[in-house]
Amino acid sequence: MFTSAIAHKNQLIPQDLFAAIESLKKDLNAIILAHYYQESDIQDIADYIGDSLELSRKAANTNADVIVFAGVHFMAETAKILNPHKLVLLPDLEAGCSLADTCPPKEFAAFKAAHPGHIVISYINCSAEIKAMSDIICTSSNAVKLVQQIPESQPIIFAPDRNLGRYVMQETGRDLVLWQGACIVHENFSEKKIVQLKIQHPQAQVIAHPECEEPVLRHADFIGSTSALLNFVQQNSAQEFIVVTEPGIIHQMHKKAPDKELIPAPPISNCACNECPFMKLNTLEKLYLAMKNKSPEITLSEDIRVRALKPIQRMLEMSK
Repeated sequence: MFTSAIAHKNQLIPQDLFAAIESLKKDLNAIILAHYYQESDIQDIADYIGDSLELSRKAANTNADVIVFAGVHFMAETAKILNPHKLVLLPDLEAGCSLADTCPPKEFAAFKAAHPGHIVISYINCSAEIKAMSDIICTSSNAVKLVQQIPESQPIIFAPDRNLGRYVMQETGRDLVLWQGACIVHENFSEKKIVQLKIQHPQAQVIAHPECEEPVLRHADFIGSTSALLNFVQQNSAQEFIVVTEPGIIHQMHKKAPDKELIPAPPISNCACNECPFMKLNTLEKLYLAMKNKSPEITLSEDIRVRALKPIQRMLEMSK
């Protein structure tokens, strides 16, 4: 939590990072937005913690001059798309997204051209270039609701997550054309190990994110976005939960429901593959240095930004 060691680029890190960050926040008129999958210290220093939809709304409505986005690259890009004249900082520019990486713009443009007459609904976990080629952006919180608002006669391409797309198809009865992308974390949960956990904890509720593979989702008592999973743990009467998503959310679950037992679902192999390696690139030290140096900054071409803004605005309007 605290350090006095010399860190990145030979810059001295203060001993009390929490106090130093709070001071910089006041000096810069900055806001810190953090995703639920960030390390615990970052969640504790953030002004707002949420999933992609909640953080998009905060980014759209903030009066801060500087947005420090403790998340991954596409999230900070979204904040910049919504706030072109504000400084948007990402603690580590290497904090990308395996799902976004599975959808290269050139290949997706060809895929879109091969399906004329289709509108494109893209999961927010994609690059600004993919957003610029989309008609509507969605999140795991609102994907079903948005698809339900599209006339049944209108064919839809859903990108980039095939697992979320498959879940939306099951929930809506719609036939979607799916781009075959996936998240390395949510693909790695072991169905076999989850079944074993259910045997060991027969009273536990299995709660899962819709980015998980379909065989895993079959064992879930509840499927929902990160925020929905958090709310479910708070409101459900069960005392044990097997949590099938990135375990960073468990920090907030412990805070909201301290009396409940939360069991992170294990990955297929004996590794830390149930943790997002990109989310965990951000650290409290890097967050402090980003604010101190006003860098790394997120920048976008105005052409891409303007085209990417329209489908995000449609999402915000349709999800009110």
